[in-house]
Amino acid sequence: MGPLEFFKRLKSAEHRVARLVAIAADALQMGLFPMFMEGAMSPFDDALDFVVGVILWRLLGWHWALLPTFAAELVPGLDLLPTWTATVFFITRHQIQSEPAESQSTEPEILPPGPAPAPRR
Repeated sequence: MGPLEFFKRLKSAEHRVARLVAIAADALQMGLFPMFMEGAMSPFDDALDFVVGVILWRLLGWHWALLPTFAAELVPGLDLLPTWTATVFFITRHQIQSEPAESQSTEPEILPPGPAPAPRR
C-alpha cells in the first residue's frame, strides 16, 4: 500500500488535510532544527505551533490530545519528536476504512471445527 492509498482510505477530507498539516509541521521543525533552537528563532517555533494547533482544532474539532501536544511543543527539545503527527494519527485512528468497498465480501466466514480462534481487532 503506497502513501497515497493510505490517505485515500481516510473517510473524511478534513482528516487527510489534518494529517498532511501535522506531517508538514513536524518535518519543518525537524528539518530546520538549528534555526528553531533557543534564541532568536524560538518565537517563530512557538508561532508555528500555535498556528498548527488552531488549524488542527478547526479541522478535527476539540480533542483532549491536542492540549498535552501543544504543551510538549513548548518544551525545548521535545519539538524534535513528531508530536503533531502522532496526535493526529491518534485522533483519526478509527477513521480508516478497513478494506475498499469493492473487495468486501457479503458471504459469512465459515470457520473450521475446533476451538474458537482468538478475537480479531
